[in-house]
Amino acid sequence: MSLGSSPLRPDAWDKVTGAAVYPADRPLEDPLVAHVVFSNQPHARVTAMSTADAQAVDGVVAILTAADVPVNEFGLTMFDQPVLVGLNDTGRAAVAADVSRWEADKIAVIIAETAEGARESASLLEVAWEPLPIVGDLDHALSDQVLVHPETGSNSYNPLRIRKGDMDAGWAAADVVVEGVYEVPWQEHAYLQVEAASAWVDDAGRITVETSGQWTHEDQEQIAHALDLPVDEIRVRYAEVGGAFGGKEDMTLQIVMALAVRHLRNRGIDRPVRCQWSREESIVGHHKRHRGRIAARLGATRDGRITAVEADVILDAGAYNFTSNKVLGNAHLTVAGAYDVPNARIDSVAVYTNNVPGGAFRGFGGPQGAFVAETQMNKLAAELDMDPVELRRINTLTNGSVGITNVVMPDGVTLPQVIQACADSAEMDQALSAPAPFAPIASLPSAPDALVRGRGFAAGYKNVGFSFGFPERCEAEIRLHGDPGDHVPTRAEVFHSGAEVGQGAHLAICQMTAEATGVALESVTGTFSDTATSGDSGSASASRLTFMAGNSILGAAEEADKAWRNGDRPAVGKFRFVPPPTEILDAETGEGQPNFSYGYMAQAVEVTVDLETGHIRVDRVVSTHDVGRAINPELVKGQIEGAVVQAHGYVVSENLVVDDGRIQNPRLSQYLIPGIGDIPEVVDSVILELGDPRGPWGARGMAEMPYITYAPAVIAAVHDATGVWFDAFPLTPSRVLDGLQRR
Repeated sequence: MSLGSSPLRPDAWDKVTGAAVYPADRPLEDPLVAHVVFSNQPHARVTAMSTADAQAVDGVVAILTAADVPVNEFGLTMFDQPVLVGLNDTGRAAVAADVSRWEADKIAVIIAETAEGARESASLLEVAWEPLPIVGDLDHALSDQVLVHPETGSNSYNPLRIRKGDMDAGWAAADVVVEGVYEVPWQEHAYLQVEAASAWVDDAGRITVETSGQWTHEDQEQIAHALDLPVDEIRVRYAEVGGAFGGKEDMTLQIVMALAVRHLRNRGIDRPVRCQWSREESIVGHHKRHRGRIAARLGATRDGRITAVEADVILDAGAYNFTSNKVLGNAHLTVAGAYDVPNARIDSVAVYTNNVPGGAFRGFGGPQGAFVAETQMNKLAAELDMDPVELRRINTLTNGSVGITNVVMPDGVTLPQVIQACADSAEMDQALSAPAPFAPIASLPSAPDALVRGRGFAAGYKNVGFSFGFPERCEAEIRLHGDPGDHVPTRAEVFHSGAEVGQGAHLAICQMTAEATGVALESVTGTFSDTATSGDSGSASASRLTFMAGNSILGAAEEADKAWRNGDRPAVGKFRFVPPPTEILDAETGEGQPNFSYGYMAQAVEVTVDLETGHIRVDRVVSTHDVGRAINPELVKGQIEGAVVQAHGYVVSENLVVDDGRIQNPRLSQYLIPGIGDIPEVVDSVILELGDPRGPWGARGMAEMPYITYAPAVIAAVHDATGVWFDAFPLTPSRVLDGLQRR
């Protein structure tokens, strides 16, 4: 049996030895270099642009501006962003191209013989700007005094509502009410491999872009739209992807690199082009986890039964939508928690500003919503003097529960079992031991009497798959090989465009192919992440790839088996899996079925706090997940540990500073992701296999789940240790000390 085993990843050796070929490593014959020029203007209008001096630099082959873009617009969920900001564009776009709304708006692509020449040319571009007022503050944005996109009539957009039950009755029944206004911060993806790409015309005459991303076919469609070309004239393939976490779901270099090759081809120049950003360009130039502000109230009876929930959610979309409307939807769903809530009023809205755009990031709105929901629950437990685990047992969703959108939850709700397993594994009923020695500063150990310990708990849920009526699908092709007289195939090939972004997806796809076909794993080969060889798999996001790919593989294997029994050699099976449909929520009530599947998680966290310095050490994390079926247990464990470490940075140390639309700390020496000495001391991964009735072999997605509940669990643990609630993070030493002093 292939499932349930943990064979060595086939890409492991190359990745640890440095032999793996990432986009910047692709050997190219006589390549040119592309340099993308940022506007460096958070809000300004172009009034004049001259490329004459820049073009005169030795070795410069071409300078592309807005006038060279056939359809100057793009965007993953709405076309609200110009490919290049500038003058004299074609006018075939809905968004005005003469205004820079973000410091990383692109104004030109310089193609040159060398990177040095391209950068020299960029310094000689002459651009005149008319400064416009910068909208950097949420309240300023909400006032609509200055509009980032004047054509919309307001900075606020995509309003969402939930109206469930009778709020007056809910508050009347409440014996206790807790409330707070919570601030959630930006977060930088900080993937190891910065944005890079190569582009050329392939043997079939297609403009080919090789890069790192999360959805080849979506990249292909957006390139084709901007270049006004048929989709089949564009090819996108991925080299090794050195991390993504949602940060490579949107366009960075894909369109401009294809534009460069198109321009060269039209001039009769048949040379490939390469481009790689610096770390600073990467941090400035791609979207972040959304910052936001959420006001919430929670009412309950004296025995802990929830009676009412209210919330007002505001997310800073930044200058362009990216996936803000979808991220907002997830925050909107999760801000009430994974509980049986009889009465609810939730209003959510995204707001344009001139800040760095918010977009997809592991958890996709879930961490923001769960931070509020679970902190409210932990505050309620403290107010009621009730065990926080028992409070959740009383209120948790179960099979048959009516969810926050007033429809029955999809079958397979296992949160009660997950909560119990987490509480048991964490020994929540046992007292904590005394704090161990702590030296947050190597030369200055903490005073023993300054150390205090605490424990926190949180639980939650997260969608598996695309939501809110998006046409979800996933395609696979399997070819079975063998001699005409063979009763069973001896070899199998799987063709799938699902992206391998470090999570081990391609190994899991091969394991599922082996299981579905009966072919030994070592006799399964895969061809991946290329629009020329595979159908559309959808994105490596939304905790969906294992669930969707597995179902598509099961269908393709069944079709290939039919062809095998019919005598075909090779026997080819193609299948497009389409899950049950989801629904756009009712605009007035929020009623509807937003998702077809969920993942469930609970975490217990133990911390030590130094009362003198404000430093926090996370001593232990018990991260508990129903994964349905662990296709590869070691990969599951790796996902849990990786998500916990990434969430740890979000909660404790990562502090992106943005002032007047400009990122002030665009280097890893200034933006502090956790190092090996900063991460939790122990992470216990508790893997449950309770099964999703719609998942392949029962599997459900889980890559984002360990992220969702970490912040509220840490916040609760710090409160348990210090008596202080923190309604904002990251919990840097200065913020912790300030809270302790205010206490």
